[in-house]
Amino acid sequence: MRDAITSLIARYDLAGRYLDRNGIERLQAYFDTGLARVQVARMITAEAANLVRAAASQLFTEQPELIRPGGNAYTTRRYATCLRDMDYFLRYASYALVAGNNDVLDERVLEGLRETYNSLGVPLGPSVRGIQILKEKVQAMAAQAGITGDFIAEPFDYLAQGLSEQDV
Repeated sequence: MRDAITSLIARYDLAGRYLDRNGIERLQAYFDTGLARVQVARMITAEAANLVRAAASQLFTEQPELIRPGGNAYTTRRYATCLRDMDYFLRYASYALVAGNNDVLDERVLEGLRETYNSLGVPLGPSVRGIQILKEKVQAMAAQAGITGDFIAEPFDYLAQGLSEQDV
């Protein structure tokens, strides 16, 4: 897993170049948001169960067919699996948030997810909506603490886009 710093340095090293103004500015932007990234990750860690529970509740209110007979979250086992997956998405998004890099999302979440969800018949639309709800809840929680910025949404948007582009 790489962070924003090692990824940037690796690109410059591969090109055999010194860090230029653009590279330095990208590093500065990462460092400028560093404390806020850690604070948001701390909030996510402290509230993970509540965030997942609230996001699932909102998702199932918006899409009640998921918890009706025949729905993908129907039965206690499937419902618990849905909550588990939402928790995975939240946890890995928090890692990417701190790292300032989405490589961990590719390595640990998106690669292979298509095949897994395909084999289980899991529709991606509700999963994407669940990730969007998690993002909204994390942004609201951070905003209450006075923390804002695009960096909060980036890992969630990356996950949602990655799942949306999967041909399932």
